[in-house]
Amino acid sequence: MYEQVAHSLLNKILDRLQPDIQKQDLRHFYTRLGANFYAIHSLFSHLYGNRSDFEQQVVRLVETMASRYIERDEELRRIDKAREEDHNWFLSQEIVGMALYADGFAGDLQGVSSRVNYLQELGINMLHVMPVLKCPEKASDGGYAVSDFRDIDPRFGTLEDIRTLSQKLRRREMLLTLDVVVNHTSDQHEWAMRARAGEQTYQDYYYVFDNRDVPDMFEETLPEIFPETSPGNFTYDPQMQKWAMTVFNSYQWDLNYSNPAVFIEMVDVLLFWANRGADILRLDAVAFLWKKVGTICQNEREAHLILQLFKDCCQVTAPGVLFIAEAIVAPVEIIKYFGEDAVIAKECEIAYNATFMALLWDAIATKNAKLLDQGIRNLPDKLDRATWLNYIRCHDDIGLGFDDVDIVAAGYNPKQHRDFLVNYFTGVYADSPARGQPFGRNEKTGDARISGSLASLIGLEAAIESGDEARIQASVNKILLLHSMIMSFGGIPLIYYGDEIGTLNDRSFLEDEAKAIDSRWMHRPKTDWAKAERRRQHGSVEQRIFDGVQRMIAVRKSIPEFADFNNRELLETGNPHLFVFMRHAPMLGNGRVLVVGNFDSAPQSLALEDLGNRGNFEYSQLRDLYSGEAPRMFKSQLVVPPYHFYWLSDARA
Repeated sequence: MYEQVAHSLLNKILDRLQPDIQKQDLRHFYTRLGANFYAIHSLFSHLYGNRSDFEQQVVRLVETMASRYIERDEELRRIDKAREEDHNWFLSQEIVGMALYADGFAGDLQGVSSRVNYLQELGINMLHVMPVLKCPEKASDGGYAVSDFRDIDPRFGTLEDIRTLSQKLRRREMLLTLDVVVNHTSDQHEWAMRARAGEQTYQDYYYVFDNRDVPDMFEETLPEIFPETSPGNFTYDPQMQKWAMTVFNSYQWDLNYSNPAVFIEMVDVLLFWANRGADILRLDAVAFLWKKVGTICQNEREAHLILQLFKDCCQVTAPGVLFIAEAIVAPVEIIKYFGEDAVIAKECEIAYNATFMALLWDAIATKNAKLLDQGIRNLPDKLDRATWLNYIRCHDDIGLGFDDVDIVAAGYNPKQHRDFLVNYFTGVYADSPARGQPFGRNEKTGDARISGSLASLIGLEAAIESGDEARIQASVNKILLLHSMIMSFGGIPLIYYGDEIGTLNDRSFLEDEAKAIDSRWMHRPKTDWAKAERRRQHGSVEQRIFDGVQRMIAVRKSIPEFADFNNRELLETGNPHLFVFMRHAPMLGNGRVLVVGNFDSAPQSLALEDLGNRGNFEYSQLRDLYSGEAPRMFKSQLVVPPYHFYWLSDARA
């Protein structure tokens, strides 16, 4: 299609907009719509162009974007313009996030607002509030089974509480991240209930089948997400007398994005939350958006086209809002959720670096960085204008989705190595201090994932029970080592609430029948504020961890080399226990920071001359930016204590 043809169609569409929209001052909207319309029309045509109502659906899409632009607050519009001018703003090293459940952290949204000072004390300036939308109480999937996309669950508060929180954060130059579940709804959502009542319009919002013929064809290739608690991918609804696709849980119906009405509804939902003050929207389960018989129904090309279309529409109405792709898939697939452009993220500006997370846990279990180094070397380069979300723990389980090729290259057998990791972190392995639990064990394949809090998986729980101060300090050191990696790797570090004070596994979930079957609840704790107060008690575990992370965040923000401009270089050291990389100054700067992490329980050494001319470090002038001190040296060897890290700078730089 020639671009002028698209503009001709756009003019026709604008003439058909409702009069109350046409009379508004839409100058900036029209400018952005004109700039993005060719892409929007092309993508929409590719997905839905064979429908007789295609042009009517395009008009409805544009009306949706225009209506949400009209209601967008003037302050948010000013932020949009500022971020358009400073389009690399989110690549800054000054952004550090925390993810939390509102009820677990502080009771509700008002409680979160009252604890913003605590977040600022730590250095957090990006707050990810986990799902707070309406869900059935006994079938919520931790907030991801949404029954109303446009309202807050009363257990967390109200829409006004979200607005108040976003305004409070904005005044403090803190960002707000909110979840939007784009793949499915609760079976108690209005759309599902109207489908169940027999309305064909809403049955078309889902994948609904009269009999098992098509579902059985899907099942031949579809994996099971929760084989223990929700086997199979279809659920029979006796009232509707049909089968609904339910990939995640029997009470979560998958949305049918081959229907343009579904796409437009979800664009409206995204813009609704953008207008409530969200700076970043986390799009849940994006890998699953398009379903095809004969496939695993993940990572399909059309899923990427839907995300591109989401992004283009948001660029028109709320261009200052970023997307996070929640796609926990193979490394070669994760990178595609930025969009396959040469430079700019055409889908999501941010993606979870699940590969890095899992590789860090491998290094902890093996006490070496062989697989970590191998896996990162084979992780495809991200786009220039995109960034990773680097994390150690989150609300979800730890999957072991390393590439088998990398496992073999690191000298392991893939099946045996994954079994070892599960056994290590669930305490089955004899020498393991970890106190995790298996999750999602598939009896057919033997695969399993891992649940548990950072502190309990790292060995702090066992160390405290032993009363051995050396073991306790080693656990604290490992916690700080892992945080040093996500802080320096390149991207936005995301701390999980409770990790900053060493929160242990919470086993109270076993007392709740609705939660007892899901071991992930053991790392979804209620914050113990008495424990948090011990961060002020010198020598306490809480103080050692909190102060260490707090200092790390402050130092990170002062190091321009930690901004994310593809300015990281992995270095060969010949020592498998060390993970070493160089961070270079972005753009035309000449600064450099050498990051060294020792994953072993014994001291390790690094011959600095083996780094070649990558830094030309003068050994006597090295300084650890984190501690402010000179590192330990033995002649020309850098000595790295057990579970220790350095952020080294040459004083000449």
